[in-house]
Amino acid sequence: MTCIRWLATGLTALLAWSASEGQIRSQEPIAPLAAAPAQDPAKVQLGQLLFNDVRLSRGSAMACSRCHNLAAGGADGLPKSVAADGTSTLRNTPTILNVALNFRLGWDGRSDTLEQQTSAVLHDKNVMASSWDEVRVKLQHDNAMLQRFRAAYADGLQNKNIADALVAYQRSLATPNSRFDRYLRGDKSALTGDELKGYALFKSNGCVACHQGVGVGGNMYQVFGVVGERGAYLRNQPGGNPLDLGRFNRTQLDEDRYVFRVPSLRNVALTAPYLHDGSAATLEEAVAIMFRHQLGRTAKPDEIAMIVKFLRTLSGELNGKPLEAAR
Repeated sequence: MTCIRWLATGLTALLAWSASEGQIRSQEPIAPLAAAPAQDPAKVQLGQLLFNDVRLSRGSAMACSRCHNLAAGGADGLPKSVAADGTSTLRNTPTILNVALNFRLGWDGRSDTLEQQTSAVLHDKNVMASSWDEVRVKLQHDNAMLQRFRAAYADGLQNKNIADALVAYQRSLATPNSRFDRYLRGDKSALTGDELKGYALFKSNGCVACHQGVGVGGNMYQVFGVVGERGAYLRNQPGGNPLDLGRFNRTQLDEDRYVFRVPSLRNVALTAPYLHDGSAATLEEAVAIMFRHQLGRTAKPDEIAMIVKFLRTLSGELNGKPLEAAR
């Protein structure tokens, strides 16, 4: 019944998409990504400054951009990131690009909204280990920052405005106009023959059951290990780290053991290593793992190669510049 519920969630998201973007190419399970909605430039610019400001963390040890490096696909290239206190974070850092598309935030869906997630990360002792009051006290001694807050908000520097500016900036980080987006919008020359074969394999093997819609994922939960022994991949990983039970850690419901938010695959070629624990070093390895544990079969090398070629077409543009150029 749980699997049926997850699939129903994905179907609901797919139907919602079909009523709007799907009109472009209604037969496709993936929708093209539009540019980010217009926002107040002053708030976005202020949010960008804050996102890159070490004063947001305890001891001014790190900025949000250390884990979410836009030049590295919005992640940091590490299996697990380094927190403000120098210790390893509990999970791999997902990309911040297109974060507003996700139906829940965090690998285990701990936050319903981007506002909640921004606050959760700031207060998390395993990440920024700070508080809005602590940040405000630091910023109130910066005259230039005070002027920026007064220009963007009628009531100037307030906790809620710090959070709002950060969210405004994150919502601006859409990466439209990937080659695959151009293909979906009718440019038949945007993909090569091998990339089209990879997309066909992506669909025919059932990858689109979880990775669909405008985010190519990010709109449902799924158990890690649909086929075979539940959670087998996680239990067989080397190392002494405690077993990550996924969403169960939040809900304490047996049906949520080994359940995680399905990640978006947009810009996935830029965000190695993969999976919530960073245990897949390459995109090829991640595809092979998904075949074994989510689809119940071993992928042939040529299938993996073709699918990876397709996945590389999902890299978009940030502020009008191709993301590949930043790597």
